[in-house]
Amino acid sequence: MNLTDNSESILNEIDLKFQAINQKTDVQLEGLLWSKPITYWDYIQTDALLNLQIQRTTLPDEMVFIMYHQVNELIFKMILWEIDQIADTENIQVGFFSERLSRITRYFDMLTNSFSIMEKGMEVDQYMKFRNTLTPASGFQSAQYRMIEFASTDVINLTDHRYKADFDSNTDLETSFEHLYWQAAGKDYQTGKKSYLLNEFEKKYKDQFLRQMSTFKTKNIWQKFTQLPAEDQQNESLITAMRHYDKTVNITWVMQHLNTARKYILESGKGNGEATGGSDWQKYMHPKYQRRIFFPKLWTEEELSNWGNE
Repeated sequence: MNLTDNSESILNEIDLKFQAINQKTDVQLEGLLWSKPITYWDYIQTDALLNLQIQRTTLPDEMVFIMYHQVNELIFKMILWEIDQIADTENIQVGFFSERLSRITRYFDMLTNSFSIMEKGMEVDQYMKFRNTLTPASGFQSAQYRMIEFASTDVINLTDHRYKADFDSNTDLETSFEHLYWQAAGKDYQTGKKSYLLNEFEKKYKDQFLRQMSTFKTKNIWQKFTQLPAEDQQNESLITAMRHYDKTVNITWVMQHLNTARKYILESGKGNGEATGGSDWQKYMHPKYQRRIFFPKLWTEEELSNWGNE
């Protein structure tokens, strides 16, 4: 057998790789004899992916609604993947930080710009019919979106604005969780009773959320920023990326979502104005009410006072 110097070098590196994990290189190489060449459809799992769209009705435009939300969830996964790289990098450099944050922002820009698919891509009559089969489910129940929030900022910045003055960074996680801004969408604060929507959401994800809150307490995007050297915290490109991310997530994207919901639920005149989950959706979603701000210290007093008003 004639091997080039490059082939021998690669085989030596393969041998070292398997020695390091106490595996026999010959066995691993022999396995290559019986493995199938990779194909696009096997690698992307195309057949599995395209069979995940299950309609509840016979209305064609429901498929648009399902696929659009599934695409959103895939993009959320990409965002979390990038945030993990920021969070888990020790002694992070400003260039790496800015580049990963720019990736994340591009994903949210894409989500924002794509809302025209929802706004213009479904017949109102069809939407108002199939949405009745979705009650009490709600986009409120996107766990990945909540995970993104926990990984982006300190929990105090996600607290219901009515209670922020009562809490600080030392408040225990269980108490903080019960007063997150989105609890207002599923809880009657007169009686303290939680809706079915919120109870089911917490039953499935609360433990996972509490772990996320704990894990990212010291390594969310804001904390990683504050851990940079003072000079790097003045880097204009990084500050611009941070501010763009904050505004895109908490104003631009939210308002696109809100305006699309208004078109179907209110302006069409064909619904009762209620969300499928039963929440006060306009006050829950509009940024000027809950004032969700990931990085408040990067904004001026005037900008903070006018948050969500434009």
